[in-house]
Amino acid sequence: MASLNRITPCLWFDTQAEEAARFYTSLFEDSRVLKTTYYGPGMPGPEGSVLTVEFELAGQRVVALNGGPHFTFDEAFSLVVDCADQQEVDRLWEALTEGGQESQCGWLKDRYGLSWQIIPTVLNELLEDPDPGRRERATAAMLRMGRIDVAELLRAADGG
Repeated sequence: MASLNRITPCLWFDTQAEEAARFYTSLFEDSRVLKTTYYGPGMPGPEGSVLTVEFELAGQRVVALNGGPHFTFDEAFSLVVDCADQQEVDRLWEALTEGGQESQCGWLKDRYGLSWQIIPTVLNELLEDPDPGRRERATAAMLRMGRIDVAELLRAADGG
C-alpha cells in the first residue's frame, strides 16, 4: 500500500535529529519514532552516528536529518499547530519555548531553532468572522501578543 503522505518534510539538524524527534514525539498524541538510519563507512558523517530519524508527528510523517552545520532553520519555515483550547496552547508553548525563544502572534523558536506557530482554533475563527469589527479587534489584540491568550482575544473581539 502506498504511503498516505506523499510529501514528507525533512528537517535538517547539525547533530540533534534523534534528540529532536524524541522531544517532538513526546509532545503530541499519535506520534512515534518509526526508524533510525546511521552513517556507514565512506559516508560524510561519523560512522555509526545517526543519519536520519523518521517519525510521525500527530500522524504527519517527518524526517530529521543530521546533515551537519551547513544549514540552519529560519522563520521562512514553521510548523503550525491548531490547538483546541488555552490549556493546549499553554502546554505546548511552555515545552517548546524551554531553551528556545518566544516571538509574537503565537510564533516561537524551539531549542533547535525550528519555528512553530501555536494557534488556538478560536483565533482562526475570529480572523474569519463575518463582522469586520470583530476581525479587526481580534487582529489588533493578536498583534500585541506573544503567546496567544484566548480569553483576551475574545474580550477584544467583543469590544471589551
